Amino acid sequence: MQHNTEQHDQPRSIVLVGLMGSGKTAIGKRLAARLSLPFHDSDAAIEAEFGMSVSEIFTHHGEPAFRAAERRIIASLLAGPPVVLSTGGGAFMDETTRSVIASKAWSVWLRASVPVLLRRVAGKRHRPLLSGADPAETLQKLSVERNPVYASADLIVDTTEAPHAMTVKAVLDAIAKHSEPRIIPVKPADGPAYDVIIGQSLLRRVGSLLAAKLPQRQVIVVTDLNVAAYHLPTLIASLNDAGFSHHTITAPAGEASKSLKMYGTLIEQVLATRPERGTTVIALGGGVIGDLAGFIAATALRGLPFVQIPTTLLAQVDSSVGGKTGINSASGKNLIGSFHQPRCVLIDLDTLTTLPARERAAGYAEVVKAGLIADPDLYHWCTVNGAPMLRGDVGLQEQAIARAITFKARIVTEDPFELRAEGGRALLNLGHSFAHALEVETGYIGSLLHGEAVAIGLVCAFDLSARLGYCPPDLTSQIAAHLNSVGLPVRIGSLSVSKLLAHMKSDKKMRNGKLTFVLAHAIGHAFTSRDVPESVVRATLLANGAIDR
Repeated sequence: MQHNTEQHDQPRSIVLVGLMGSGKTAIGKRLAARLSLPFHDSDAAIEAEFGMSVSEIFTHHGEPAFRAAERRIIASLLAGPPVVLSTGGGAFMDETTRSVIASKAWSVWLRASVPVLLRRVAGKRHRPLLSGADPAETLQKLSVERNPVYASADLIVDTTEAPHAMTVKAVLDAIAKHSEPRIIPVKPADGPAYDVIIGQSLLRRVGSLLAAKLPQRQVIVVTDLNVAAYHLPTLIASLNDAGFSHHTITAPAGEASKSLKMYGTLIEQVLATRPERGTTVIALGGGVIGDLAGFIAATALRGLPFVQIPTTLLAQVDSSVGGKTGINSASGKNLIGSFHQPRCVLIDLDTLTTLPARERAAGYAEVVKAGLIADPDLYHWCTVNGAPMLRGDVGLQEQAIARAITFKARIVTEDPFELRAEGGRALLNLGHSFAHALEVETGYIGSLLHGEAVAIGLVCAFDLSARLGYCPPDLTSQIAAHLNSVGLPVRIGSLSVSKLLAHMKSDKKMRNGKLTFVLAHAIGHAFTSRDVPESVVRATLLANGAIDR
């Protein structure tokens, strides 16, 4: 749900929503006491106004009169100072009421399973919707109907048979952690605009966040075995809550999955689910899964909707934005692919907590790269904040990701297909001519992560720039020192100069048979240079650790 940004720093009311029996009143009273806020129950307020029970209001005045009073009373209760408000099970189903709640409060869905709800409402036939009906059948029907709407609440807290004190603590913890997602719009020239949404606990809200953005509630999740163990259950639970039908397809983790063979295997599995043209492919994973699933989405049925949920820092700041999809060839990296823009990119900062330190550092190389290309302030921000960000400071992580994505969004909007002869999207390849050659030579076996190859490539790019007289020589050592300080490699190692040069000549950045590089005049002032002498490239490779064979 969207909130007015000017109210984010102000105290807000807390509105509890959910089915009958979810414990809204009992939890609400205890929550209000802990927060030192007044407590209100909307059903109790309506009963006081009518002078009769909810069941009697339904009988004598009808449900429309009850809902009208409910809308008015909830709006009135939320119009003043912050309160804790428990609502009836149907209140949140009303669009007007949801809008009022969104503008004045944080909404919390107290989610409970049907068996739990059934035990709690046993014998309570005074509830209008249970009168004369089978409670189990009624609760199951209401869950199917209402859960997709409840899932749009700001917070979701599971309530079980545990003591109320534990649920209250869970609500308080969720409120303390909660902040509105940051939204960065991307407006590519080759398709409709889409949002990059950055925040915490977004996987728990995927269903509601995507419901309004996709053509239908039918998705195919593509992930890898490692990511599935950490994050797939949360994603599937959210899709279920929002009423999505779904299939899951998994690939082995690692760069080796970006192959023609794996692409052929997975796209056949996708087609076996009998997707419709409105079926959306969701990529849940790092850059490998994003590129692979994106290429599957681009080619299945000549193009299916696509959503990126990147779970690595590298994918979050780089490959998830811009629409590049593809797989590797024996001749080089990413030589088979297409441009296919996502409908949405969801970046859950919580996924970074499951990422090894090496993987986080590899992603950080792309943040540094953005600063080196055209944002010297970002580079200097990195030299101050890079280390604490990599140690887990969530606020710094959000800043780094947002700044890198804002930079990349501007570049890809101006040059969506990398067609500009000079500058434009090609500048994003700073260090990549070296990096891709390193990755091909090491065989995509994981001994060198993509971000690590980029880090070495950045150092080589500035070394090459200095040798050609474009920038001061000391910049190379400065950049190498910073990258090395956060655990990134900065030297090539004992790889053959001749083989690395051969890989560069097979790279898709070649123009008219000539080596093309992104170079720099200074930090934040990159440019494209064609026909760079091979002898100077050779000298850079040797100076950075390659061997002459």
